[in-house]
Amino acid sequence: MYFPEGYRPLLGQHETEKAIKDAKDIFEKSLSGSLRLSRVTSPLFVPSGSGINDDLNGVENPARFSVRNLGGKHMEIIQSLAKWKRMALADYGVKPGRGIYTDMNALRPDDDIDAIHSIYVDQWDWEKVMYPNERNLEYLKSTVRDIYRAIKRTAFLLSEDFPVLEDTLPENISFVHTEDAAAEYPGLTPQEREKELARRYGAVFLIGIGYGNPPHSGRAPDYDDWSEDTGNGHHGLNGDIIVWDTVRNDSLELSSMGIRVNREALLRQLAIRGCEERKEMYWHRRLIKGEYPQTIGGGIGQSRLCMFLLHKAHVGEVQASVWQEEARAEALSHSARLL
Repeated sequence: MYFPEGYRPLLGQHETEKAIKDAKDIFEKSLSGSLRLSRVTSPLFVPSGSGINDDLNGVENPARFSVRNLGGKHMEIIQSLAKWKRMALADYGVKPGRGIYTDMNALRPDDDIDAIHSIYVDQWDWEKVMYPNERNLEYLKSTVRDIYRAIKRTAFLLSEDFPVLEDTLPENISFVHTEDAAAEYPGLTPQEREKELARRYGAVFLIGIGYGNPPHSGRAPDYDDWSEDTGNGHHGLNGDIIVWDTVRNDSLELSSMGIRVNREALLRQLAIRGCEERKEMYWHRRLIKGEYPQTIGGGIGQSRLCMFLLHKAHVGEVQASVWQEEARAEALSHSARLL
């Protein structure tokens, strides 16, 4: 089943397309203003073997191709810009307290295809240079609250133009550590814990994604710092923004983000993951030599956010991609259409 029983879209196709643009325009301006981010142009592909591409959980294979006029040099379609953004901040000379954002369009051929996943990923990818005294959990939480306020503002303004789109979000976002969630729900899977937390709080930032044995869920070792000891048995300076989706009656992750690794955290996490050979890659060598500023950053799913704010049951209602034929047929039975 791709759609909940009794589902009918609240907006027709023409209204949906207009609401998608409105939601993206409103949120982009709100995010930029809240975090002091300037828009930049970003790459669609990077050289293979450079270490610039995001390898996500370390098992996903990027789409690759060779460039004939560069002697057959191999390139990779980006999976996210987590590492490219930090390199760009260094190369552009961006000062502390300021940052960049970009429209990221990526391919993840190994991703699932279901109601909330697609092989095509569109995000607002952002990255901000931090002051030296901001590398702590409170600064992470403060940034999460800024992003959440931008989401709330978008939900309100969208409901002004489209009254049928009710804002279902709580006034404030809650914070929970993955270690506390595991202790409270020891018999549940990580996905089931997220569902229970999202149901309880409406909106929650789950801290420490990637830490633990086993970890709550996978996170690459070379961008977010998920292993920092923050005291009281807690670890991690990163996390996910997760909301309660009243259409699907399930949790929905809107963003992953975090304070990025410094030299010590990078070496520690490469050792934990058993991939210390990455130290010799171009991107990693530059970080180890101290050429990158300390940053915080993340990605916010554009289609995920639009799906949530427009009360859609399937991401294909707001994003053009490839879908199973049975999903298309089921959509039509609910008076919906997958793009």
